[in-house]
Amino acid sequence: MVKNYSFLHELQNEDVAGVAYKNRTLIRRILAHFANSGNATITDLSKLLNTSAPKTGELIAELIEAGLVKDYGKTGSSVGRRPNIYGLAPDSAFFVGVEVKNNYINIGLLDFKKNLVKLSERLPYTLSNTQKSLDDLCQIVKTFIEELKDIAEKVLGIGINLSGRINYKTGYSYSFFYFNEEPLSSVIERKIGIPTYLDNDSRAMAYGEFCSGVVHDEKDVLFINIDYGIAMGVMINGELYYGKSGFAGEFGHIPFFQNEILCHCGKKGCLETETSGKALIDQFRQQLREGASSLLGSKYKSIDDIKLDDIIDAANNDDTLAIELIAKIGEKLGKAIAVLINLYNPELIILGGRLASTGDYIYYPVKSAIHKYSLSLVNNDTQLKISRLGAKAGVIGACLMVRNKLLG
Repeated sequence: MVKNYSFLHELQNEDVAGVAYKNRTLIRRILAHFANSGNATITDLSKLLNTSAPKTGELIAELIEAGLVKDYGKTGSSVGRRPNIYGLAPDSAFFVGVEVKNNYINIGLLDFKKNLVKLSERLPYTLSNTQKSLDDLCQIVKTFIEELKDIAEKVLGIGINLSGRINYKTGYSYSFFYFNEEPLSSVIERKIGIPTYLDNDSRAMAYGEFCSGVVHDEKDVLFINIDYGIAMGVMINGELYYGKSGFAGEFGHIPFFQNEILCHCGKKGCLETETSGKALIDQFRQQLREGASSLLGSKYKSIDDIKLDDIIDAANNDDTLAIELIAKIGEKLGKAIAVLINLYNPELIILGGRLASTGDYIYYPVKSAIHKYSLSLVNNDTQLKISRLGAKAGVIGACLMVRNKLLG
């Protein structure tokens, strides 16, 4: 780990000039090309870098020596002398992504070429703003890394996704574990011993979809995370948008309804008070108390024991009450998304998060409301899709964000 991390870290050192600075810039561009576009020959890289083939060869040799790049042998061309093709060495570096939910954690391992090597889903965990919850989180991550055995020393970074307000530049979380003046990323890094980075969970999920999901050539994309709460990740002109302080995307807290429902943010009438997973739980339980029938009605001794995943499973098993409530949520959410379409005119909107796993039950009510409430001339150019990565989006996104930081 030390060798590879030191090499990547040194590439970001700005205290160099002249030839050394130029070489590091060229190396960063080579790594970025391999990461984003795949393998290439020295000739291809020379054209990209606008430099000579011998110089490019020297840089490739340096990267091979560092263990980050691999010679994949001759190309498949049958005309003339076949050149060698080079690319990232997949097992030279690994990244850990941690997605923190209210009641569980998803954690995964990505290699240098974006292959998901290991995934542990729904590890029991209770998220609360306490020292014990933070200690439990660190222990779960440490245990996962220890179980990697020989690979553990090649883990170059950890990406952790939390809900709420995260300043990704400083490593501060202002919604959870803000116990002292030290950045949360530094606290966790000290406990685990591996460079650690924080980001908002919806933004990480969005980044996963942008890089490895349903996004292809689209440059302006909105990712709507429909989970226990509602949030959004934004890509503008191919770049992830953070806003001034890194808090962009708080879609769930726009004052959309004239109701007296108190949101966890302390305000009333927020979008997520009627369109989120929490809202679905509250509405479902209330309907059962009023005598509505459901597959879940007799499954639990107490209605209050019914969780969001139970309702989603019920909908996917044709439970009428669950389907009807999800449709109502979809219609309200679609109306709010119509506002975003009129404002942003995006190429693509992606529905992700746990409620998106209900597929057509959430998709069609959202789509219908978009057509009803947005300007036709604007929405004609906007695609609506369900997340391809599903529950893996956050983990993959967290890993890729760390990889991107180290390659940048």
